[in-house]
Amino acid sequence: MDELSPVRFEHHREALGIGEASPRLSWQVASEPGWRQAAYELAIGDTVFRVESASSVLVPWPDAPLRPREERTVRVRVTGADGSVSDWSDPATVERGLDAESWEAALISPGVDERGPAALLRREFTVDGDIAFARLYATAHGIYVAEINGRRVGDDALAPGWTSYHRRLRYQSYDVTDLVRPGANAIGFQVADGWWRGRLGFVPGARDTYGTFLGLLAQLEITRADGSRIVIATDATWRSATGRGPVRFADLYDGERYDATRELPGWSGTGFDDSGWAACRADALDVATLVAPDGPPVRATEGRAVRETITTPSGRTVLDFGQNLAGRLRIRVRGRRGATVTIRHAEVLEDGELGTRPLRTAQATDSYTLRGDPGGEDWEPEFTIHGFRYAEVSGDYDDLSAVAMVYHSDLERTGWFACSDELLTRLHENIVWGMRGNFVDVPTDCPQRDERLGWTGDLQVFAPTAAYLYDCAGFLASWLRDLSADQTPAGTVPLFVPRVDFPGPFASPAPTAGWGDAAVIVPWVAYQRFGDVGLLRRQYASMRAWVDGLTAALGPGTLFDKPAMQLGDWLDPAAPPDEPWAAATDPHLVATAY
Repeated sequence: MDELSPVRFEHHREALGIGEASPRLSWQVASEPGWRQAAYELAIGDTVFRVESASSVLVPWPDAPLRPREERTVRVRVTGADGSVSDWSDPATVERGLDAESWEAALISPGVDERGPAALLRREFTVDGDIAFARLYATAHGIYVAEINGRRVGDDALAPGWTSYHRRLRYQSYDVTDLVRPGANAIGFQVADGWWRGRLGFVPGARDTYGTFLGLLAQLEITRADGSRIVIATDATWRSATGRGPVRFADLYDGERYDATRELPGWSGTGFDDSGWAACRADALDVATLVAPDGPPVRATEGRAVRETITTPSGRTVLDFGQNLAGRLRIRVRGRRGATVTIRHAEVLEDGELGTRPLRTAQATDSYTLRGDPGGEDWEPEFTIHGFRYAEVSGDYDDLSAVAMVYHSDLERTGWFACSDELLTRLHENIVWGMRGNFVDVPTDCPQRDERLGWTGDLQVFAPTAAYLYDCAGFLASWLRDLSADQTPAGTVPLFVPRVDFPGPFASPAPTAGWGDAAVIVPWVAYQRFGDVGLLRRQYASMRAWVDGLTAALGPGTLFDKPAMQLGDWLDPAAPPDEPWAAATDPHLVATAY
């Protein structure tokens, strides 16, 4: 055999702060054709476990369960049916996150909460003794960015992501050993509305879906060289300010406004004067809702240069990046202090101008007010994301350059396709980009307009393709947990997960064929593609609840002739463009056939 990969834990590419106490293990063997594994050995610390088995995917954890915060190192060695024995793999390290009993932090909110701007929350602290390592565990009601001693924590975006917050609130674990130091330290967070209380969905005025106040839960744990631990947890001693910092407005749909003239140098460092800041409010949080991630975070995965600079018929400047994507611009700009650059995003041009009509009410507009640095200044928004190919840039500046940063869940690519027909190959690439644009923490229907919801029917149709193109096992597992959490007692699956109840026909879930069927089809696809019988076992109650509830709702006729809304042959090409629901075939007939 040629090569043995390091062990992977569950579906994690990064095994820091996982939630599983006994993570299943997988590895890959690069071998000659016909070679078969007959046994494997797992070295966990100083103990070696030998198992006679051909399995190498999600095999059981053989050792004692991991305790909260505990780290283990694992290597694997395999024996072939021909008696050949491999070398030991490179070591892989796993570290469990926190359990409910490990949390000391309280959920804190800004003492004065203002709509629109990002809130700033901070605390200074002292570390005595030598530092061995440090971990930060954090989540928010909103989306957050953390800094320690003036340096950003992590490279993820839009944390903690979007889940069914009241039932499952994801937290992140960060290795911050290099950011803390003996002596005086400071930690700071910016928190913005995000999915928690920002605009969400296509219903005008839909805000505050999950709550009306921003919140932060954070626990910094510093382990000294002697093994003792210092815990800096959010509580009422933290200080907060809203409306004082540079992020004047932040919304996932409408964009971010950043005024660099209002920056507060050193605000997340030591010695900053926060005497004018308000004390935070501390509240209880049900820590049973806190969960570690199942899959990778959202990250910048690529930067795309401008392909063409266009002057529109009206004289506006539009940057063409040559590809529809989900992300935001990273700009370098030079100009006078107080000048503002405005960036509008769209996927298409209409009559040669930026085509914002398909965005509906989403403004998709970012702006940056310059400090006036003579050598230029760099900026990228933190609290928004757009679907676009074109960016219209306007304002009073001397010069500007831009890169389109592509953001999505940082999944590992596993499937490719190319052929002699350029159009067919391009169609495949369009599908890949469609997935990249819509797999931003949850599987959405579109990345650009005032919607971006986790429509269950969309993923139900696309799941087999997604599982071919990318290793999305952990991503799907997380979403399916939300689907189970959002199911009604009768087993009904919402049209979108995480569940959002809008007025009108979306006020409460009703059995909808094709959409609710995601409860059964997506777990089955995940099992077929990734061999994860554990996921199938975990989702079985949800799968059965949907089928049994639907059977009870339909009655003896087993026909979808009830008044519940059925979407039927959605987007029938014969339907009017502005009435995609007006298909030629009766929707209840389509639902019954499905």
